[in-house]
Amino acid sequence: MIQSRTHTCGELRLGNVNERVTLAGWMENVRVVGSNFAFVVLRDFYGTTQIVIETEEMMNIIKGINKESTISVTGTVRERASKNAKQPTGEIEVVPEKIEILGRCIYNELPFEINRSREADETQRLKYRYLDLRNPEVKNNIILRCNVIAALRKAMLEHNFLEITTPILTASSPEGARDYLVPARKHPGKFYALPQAPQQFKQLLMTSGFDRYFQIAPCFRDEDARGDRSPGEFYQLDMEMAFASQEDVFSVIEDVLPPIFAKYGTYNVASSAPFKRIAYNDALEQFGTDKPDYRIDLRIQDITKLVAGSEFAPFAEGNTVKAIACSGCELTRKHIDKLCADVEVQAGSKPYWFKVEADGSFAGGVAKFMTPHHDAVVEALGLTPGTLIGIAAGKKSAAQKTAGVMRKMLGALVPGHMDKERYEFCWVVDFPMYEIGEESGELEFCHNPFSMPGGGAETLRKAIAGEIDPLTITAQQYDLVCNGIELSSGAVRNHDPEIMIEAFRLVRLGEEDVKKKFPAMYNAFCYGAPPHAGIAPGVDRMVMLLAGEDSIREIIPFPMNKNAQDILMGAPGTVTDRQLEELHIKVDIDE
Repeated sequence: MIQSRTHTCGELRLGNVNERVTLAGWMENVRVVGSNFAFVVLRDFYGTTQIVIETEEMMNIIKGINKESTISVTGTVRERASKNAKQPTGEIEVVPEKIEILGRCIYNELPFEINRSREADETQRLKYRYLDLRNPEVKNNIILRCNVIAALRKAMLEHNFLEITTPILTASSPEGARDYLVPARKHPGKFYALPQAPQQFKQLLMTSGFDRYFQIAPCFRDEDARGDRSPGEFYQLDMEMAFASQEDVFSVIEDVLPPIFAKYGTYNVASSAPFKRIAYNDALEQFGTDKPDYRIDLRIQDITKLVAGSEFAPFAEGNTVKAIACSGCELTRKHIDKLCADVEVQAGSKPYWFKVEADGSFAGGVAKFMTPHHDAVVEALGLTPGTLIGIAAGKKSAAQKTAGVMRKMLGALVPGHMDKERYEFCWVVDFPMYEIGEESGELEFCHNPFSMPGGGAETLRKAIAGEIDPLTITAQQYDLVCNGIELSSGAVRNHDPEIMIEAFRLVRLGEEDVKKKFPAMYNAFCYGAPPHAGIAPGVDRMVMLLAGEDSIREIIPFPMNKNAQDILMGAPGTVTDRQLEELHIKVDIDE
């Protein structure tokens, strides 16, 4: 064994009885039974071992040690009279002859009980993260993360990808989220940026002649936190393939991910190839979201035409009406009202409902407005007694979103509609290339401006000439979704300078603008670039899914809080005037 230990605290078994051993770890707990008799739980990274105090000398030593101090224990292994089958070392105990303090905990009270740290306030957990990480449940998430990354790396190497690291200090990107900027001391007034993703570098690698690239890439984006998004930094399995199509990327991902999810996941069932595929617009229609959860069997249906002429104001002409029929629903009126309130909070729009009674009539909620359309609605939705029908109405996008939220909640609440214990992957394809910006009111790129447009340059020219609506142009872009969580976006890249110019011209940027904003990539493409495609599944989100956690912070060793603060290290923090002077920066903040 390494260091001064002969064994770890998770290693000893009956076969070690009568051996003289030395263990080292944290004193987790002390249970005093008599004047010179006590049980001590010693914990290290590998597990716990029971130490039995039976002498006055050993008792005097233990009494002077606070919990969570690190100690070394030398003694003899013996068989326990009262065994603990739930503990790997539960058949043995160690009787000490020597106890040495290695690192004293000077505090009598801890901020929280180590084994119950997950019940503590998150601010306390992050402030004392080194204590939180001693909790085996928290520690195991970090071990899982390590194992998953090792498995991803092994699988990518087996698929003939080269692991290549790309720069951390780079140029600010004119697209995407906010950059983290780094002042350049040797170049006053200029700044580096931390990469939001290695996007341009990996495309340049393809242009350089590398055939298959990957890395576990750190990415930096100054964006707000969510349950599945950490502020500041995150990691992704970044990959790119030369002379590749969408199908080539799908083939690699469908081969790499399912075995890892099945082996390391909370559930041992994962989709096999080929994953389900659905077009972006169809996903919005059927699922109310571009992140469909295929574990839920409920589908959204459009009943706008069926309720035309209704007296109910939300069904008025010009609005879209969506319905979700959930059979076998035994929710009470109280539970339905609670469900609708929760949907409204998440979706921002009020949902409606009614039920099918045993005799086939409609009752509850908006039943009186649906009854005039009874037969048509029953036939269209395939309604049977005991079915709850959720309704969303309003502008098309709002109705889709509200119906999507209600579908997800019903699937989780009503038994028989969701196969929870599996990992269900799908591809969302055919994303729109352009959209009308909410703030600008003008045509903008919908997602990735470097995606290859469907139809190539000819389609773009027709849009520029006004022959087709640019909003109908799709991109060769795809999202990987698992259990309703987006793991990644990817695309077949626009590697042709001519097509790139045409794509940007539609959003009011000319050739000189493109050359100025993306000089390295544009120039590289002018020297003969191969067709290439890639994707970058988020490592943090994958591990969160595998661990069965709801918050991404549970699987990050030292996460920031929701306000992008590192409470443990005190970041962000102030710096000295001298540091600012060296960087040619003046801070001007209104108090």
